[in-house]
Amino acid sequence: MKNYLFSLALSATSLMCFAQANISPAPKQSKTIAITGATIHVGNGTVIENGTLLFGNGKIISVRADGQVPQDDVVRINATGKHIYPGLIAATTNLGLVEIDAVKATLDFQEIGDFNSHIRSIVAYNTDSKVPATLRSNGVLMAQPTPQGGTVSGSSSVVQLDAWNWEDAALRKDDAMHMTWPVTPRFRGGFGGFGRAQTSPEALAERTQAAIAQLTTFFAEAKAYSEMGKPEVINTRFEAMKRVFSGDEKLFIAAESQKDIVAAVNFGKKFGISPVITGADEAYLIVDFLKENNITLVVKQPHALPNNIDDDVNMPYKNAAVLANAGLNVVLSIDGYWQQRNLPFMAGTVTAWGLDKEKALSTITLNAAKAMGIDKTTGSIETGKDATFFISAGDALDMRTNKVEQAFIQGRDINLDNLHKQLDKKFSDKYSAEKK
Repeated sequence: MKNYLFSLALSATSLMCFAQANISPAPKQSKTIAITGATIHVGNGTVIENGTLLFGNGKIISVRADGQVPQDDVVRINATGKHIYPGLIAATTNLGLVEIDAVKATLDFQEIGDFNSHIRSIVAYNTDSKVPATLRSNGVLMAQPTPQGGTVSGSSSVVQLDAWNWEDAALRKDDAMHMTWPVTPRFRGGFGGFGRAQTSPEALAERTQAAIAQLTTFFAEAKAYSEMGKPEVINTRFEAMKRVFSGDEKLFIAAESQKDIVAAVNFGKKFGISPVITGADEAYLIVDFLKENNITLVVKQPHALPNNIDDDVNMPYKNAAVLANAGLNVVLSIDGYWQQRNLPFMAGTVTAWGLDKEKALSTITLNAAKAMGIDKTTGSIETGKDATFFISAGDALDMRTNKVEQAFIQGRDINLDNLHKQLDKKFSDKYSAEKK
């Protein structure tokens, strides 16, 4: 009986293993590699035809346009007719902080309370998640797992998507503090409040002002705390804000309407901070103000509806192009975690609505790296930076031709298999066998 139970348990374990996409992180790069013949999309707006990319020890050694390989003792990869792109970066996502939306035990992106500056997303980042592997297959090789909820949500970090644990994954810990600006109420009528008690405009406005006052008090107290030196009693919420006031950590503020964006920028300036604005639906209405204050914007995906009933219905598609063409640093983002695999195609959509294709690529590579403070080491294919890039058989921003054939993270040749590919093969095999 014992042997039977043992065998049964072993069989169940085996079935579970086969049902999982168990992919080990790639080993460290051991040999210098030269990729020749490809079109190299640098990520800074330039393109190198028939380029040669040489990298070793996880770093880019040289990027050449003459087709020559400067070293003899290298492994050569012929990529003639193919394209090389920098690793794409998923901004402001809860990737790795949630696995299954409907299972509460897998949700770890939000804490209770309004002021959670002491929360760090990096320690909750799950490298065993099955989702990142599906992103890598489309060229998304880095991400910014971001806490959500409350007024001050906590600190995000930047990770690469092929790691054993969060310590291995971290490219930059605590890159930004995230907060949501209290929304200024707007009234347009309609059926939104049917069946519920209505709150008067005056009460909503008063509630918003109270929230702003509370936020201002929190920042003022945190700033005073940061200037105290070594306090006798440690306040973990204020302690976490020190890096924001010192400039070592950026401040990302979620704001949608033009009035809220202006208020958020002025709020930051009051405390000596130049914030990054996320969401930014109505940023196109205040371009001059944003340029004057040198504001970086993390805009929403273009596949959306406009906020206002009298807006141009295509404004979400145009927003990134209007802002980027005006000279602002624009980053493109997508809500959630599963949708991040469509990030390159969102950038492709933007190109159809007025933005140059290489500039669109920058919104998910170098511009994102600048916003997160990692542009010295990644975000573009340039000498001295991390060898984090991928090879596609076609245009990576077009879902019809994006075909990632090989990808490298810090020089490591990563496995592009994932659970979706395994399931596709499994059932393709099943139904092809039944037809025979």
